Amino acid sequence: MTISEFLLLPVNWLADNTLSILAACAVLLAGWYLARLAARAITRFLPLAYGVDKNFAPLLSQAARYGILVFALVTALNLLGVASTSILTVLGAAGLAIALALQNTLANIAAGIMLIWLRPIAIGEFIQGDGVAGVVVEIGLFGTRLRSSSGLYIFTPNQRLWASAITNHSRELQRRIDVNVSVPDSIDIGKSRKILLRVAGADQRVLPEPAPNVHVDSFSDAATNIRLRAWVPTAQYLETLYALTEAAKIALNRELSASEADKSSITVTPDPANPSPDVQSGS
Repeated sequence: MTISEFLLLPVNWLADNTLSILAACAVLLAGWYLARLAARAITRFLPLAYGVDKNFAPLLSQAARYGILVFALVTALNLLGVASTSILTVLGAAGLAIALALQNTLANIAAGIMLIWLRPIAIGEFIQGDGVAGVVVEIGLFGTRLRSSSGLYIFTPNQRLWASAITNHSRELQRRIDVNVSVPDSIDIGKSRKILLRVAGADQRVLPEPAPNVHVDSFSDAATNIRLRAWVPTAQYLETLYALTEAAKIALNRELSASEADKSSITVTPDPANPSPDVQSGS
């Protein structure tokens, strides 16, 4: 075979298979378009279906998209004369190689399915896990998207989130507020307790059960640390925390001024052991 004849081989092949090539290209374009359309339709309409968990929508939309793309690719190769059995054999071998090479990726898919199935988190909830915190935006096929309290985009692999301890700030209907108050050692503890309970009782967001309580947390020679505990609806946690903290500061300062026990300023801070997200929402 001469060089010219060798160079003419691809030209002749293209001439003989023009229709097949065009059909294969059309199948690929149609598959790409249908994959996008199906993914968008599932994401938009599946959460509207009665009894269907909205957390399934992102994962199912991605699975449908990749499934349609793979089907379109196999169909296009079949139109070009590649036997289906050969395609499936190659895909099987490639799938095994990919599975071995991308074990972490497959673990992310399995973790994503478990996160949706067991539902430790849900879209719209504020969570902490794997060293990140934010509102769940999407539980995808490979990773979970979060939005932090400062509006930052956070992406964490499903496997890392699944393998870590998850704190869900939005799942329970009620949350406890802890407000630490540091007062001079000479102040009347009983009167301070009554003032703080009155502050908690005056806020309609504070639940009557469990009842608010005040106790001495610690003390030193110069100051006594008192802790106010009250339960509120989770959706109103943050605003109530801020309101009670400010009200406790004002009320105790007024009491100090009236009794002239001590002119020093009172420090009131939220409990650092009970972190407060900037966004609270239910499941």
